[in-house]
Amino acid sequence: MRSLLFFGSLVSLAAGGVAAQSGIAIERSVYLQREEVRNGQTVRALEPASNLRKGDTVVLMLQWDAPGRDESFVVSSRVPRDLAFQRSGGHSPQVSIDGGRNWGALGTMVVGTRRASPEDVTHLRWKVSEADAAIGRGVMSYSAIVR
Repeated sequence: MRSLLFFGSLVSLAAGGVAAQSGIAIERSVYLQREEVRNGQTVRALEPASNLRKGDTVVLMLQWDAPGRDESFVVSSRVPRDLAFQRSGGHSPQVSIDGGRNWGALGTMVVGTRRASPEDVTHLRWKVSEADAAIGRGVMSYSAIVR
């Protein structure tokens, strides 16, 4: 029961504060990443997440749709507390480790006296360029581990 409640909250919170600009639609998806060894090689596959357990790797996708838009904008997402951010897929986001107050590259962030690690990330944001905005749609994604 706890995992089903967690999954519901994960889907609803995965993209909190996404693209505040009008005319931008965001569709959120959560997938469970599975790994299998086939013929001596590791094969990764994604399947829609329906039941999550501690230690599972999930991929969160934020598909944006902004038809007719020709100016850049920002897509942001809060990392749910029950997840530990691992990495972003494809696009390099700015990250926050303090609830969205300060932003920068992960390698430049500091927690106390140590460099921030991916697990410290609380929020992500990606800038969509004018060229990408003109296409009218795109996908941002990141992977995380269920705590």
